[in-house]
Amino acid sequence: MRYIPYKDKKAFVSDLKTVYTAVNEDMALENLLHTKEKWCNKYPNAIKSWEDNWDNISTFLMFPDYIRRIMYTTNAIESLNSQFRKVTKAKLIFPNDESLMKMLYLATERVSKKWTRAYGDWDRVLSQLNILFKEETIV
Repeated sequence: MRYIPYKDKKAFVSDLKTVYTAVNEDMALENLLHTKEKWCNKYPNAIKSWEDNWDNISTFLMFPDYIRRIMYTTNAIESLNSQFRKVTKAKLIFPNDESLMKMLYLATERVSKKWTRAYGDWDRVLSQLNILFKEETIV
């Protein structure tokens, strides 16, 4: 979005939303091409960024929308990173990698006690993840 001036952001975001909310990859690619036709002459770098990263973006599209909502909510990740920074800021040098990993593990254990948010349809999400990743065990 850094390539888009404020006056066009709402319209551009509206068109781009059709890409990342599409039901599957084919529809998302079609919507991206439509968005490209509309905006490429004006903001080619914004569209190029999506095209260059399409392999990563399309992976996201293999999941149903109820799983995507959990994935693109980054508050929990940002909170965990904040806690990691807090515990490592006090100690700048670690004797080895294992000591750092232990400290981060203990911080994760402490923070995980505060995680109380329940996601709607969690049973449905979990069963879908078990189907998609049947080779691996999901708790």
